[in-house]
Amino acid sequence: MNVVLFDIDGTLLRTDGAGRRAMERAMQALHGVVGSAEYRYDGKTDRQIIREQMREAGIADDAIAGQMDVLIAQYLQNLESELRERPDQAVLCAGVLPLLDRLRGREDVTLGLLTGNVERGARQKLAAVGVNFDQFVVNAFGCDHEHRPELPSIARGRAETFLGRAVAGDQLVIIGDTPADIHCGRSIGVRAIGVATGRYSVDDLAAHGPAAVFASLEDTDAVVEAMLS
Repeated sequence: MNVVLFDIDGTLLRTDGAGRRAMERAMQALHGVVGSAEYRYDGKTDRQIIREQMREAGIADDAIAGQMDVLIAQYLQNLESELRERPDQAVLCAGVLPLLDRLRGREDVTLGLLTGNVERGARQKLAAVGVNFDQFVVNAFGCDHEHRPELPSIARGRAETFLGRAVAGDQLVIIGDTPADIHCGRSIGVRAIGVATGRYSVDDLAAHGPAAVFASLEDTDAVVEAMLS
């Protein structure tokens, strides 16, 4: 059995900055600042983004912690509005549906998500592009832990509960578009596949030593072979 864990933003879909706009509106409303315009959200968890951006803007840690849950709730409300008011901004990345169809039809694959999004945000984004959340049965979200390198172990624990047996690290495969996706599971032996549908090129991702790297997920046969080999 292989547990295949997908990142969301830049890997399964793109939202044309809807998540950032929703987050910045929430930070502005609660703290009066949005942090640095140069800060990169990709590869980060939602809570990490808030903490790092607010620290950069000079907000005290106790104030950040005290407003974290309120800010996340406001962000999710803003995100819902962003996606509803501009539905055309949410688009699937090329090759995603055929790949999910192929994997879902295999008895030796369990599908999951490994994402910095909190769960409700993940659900909202997938719904916006018509992808059924329920096909992903082993998941780890940014609400499970603020630090992405902790998420693969959480996903493995949930896989063991779901499957009813031990799952070795190298039975997990992470597919993502950032170096953070490639590195986050290495401590437990997780294999990573890079896909250059986000802000990093094939060469950028290859420099971090993934098991494989693709320009997109369109070559279903090649991607599945890389995942399961």
